Amino acid sequence: MGSIVEGRVTGITAYGAFVTLENNAKGLIHISEVSDEYVRDIKDYLNLDDKVRVKVISYNAENGRYELSLRQANPNASATRGKHSPGVSDPRFEEKLSKFLKASQEKLLDVKRNLEAKRSK
Repeated sequence: MGSIVEGRVTGITAYGAFVTLENNAKGLIHISEVSDEYVRDIKDYLNLDDKVRVKVISYNAENGRYELSLRQANPNASATRGKHSPGVSDPRFEEKLSKFLKASQEKLLDVKRNLEAKRSK
């Protein structure tokens, strides 16, 4: 346990990704072990046939599979794999945020003008 190994993603579900390791052993990367950040959709991080470096967490004798971790094997890289990763800005989001801030400032100015007009009466 604790070894870093390479494998290939052979299946993706809502709860994780199945991986075939170098020695043809089977393993599962649970969705919570994909990234340090919240993972809504594992397909934002992994695709079928992706080659991955994973850390072996444990062996589950009941189902004969290894429990694997992508985030522990690549602690610095796992947070940047996804499409919605921190540090990777989405231009559409930046544009929406800019428009929202501008509209908010205009509304605040209107409120201040109305208050000043009422006070001066």
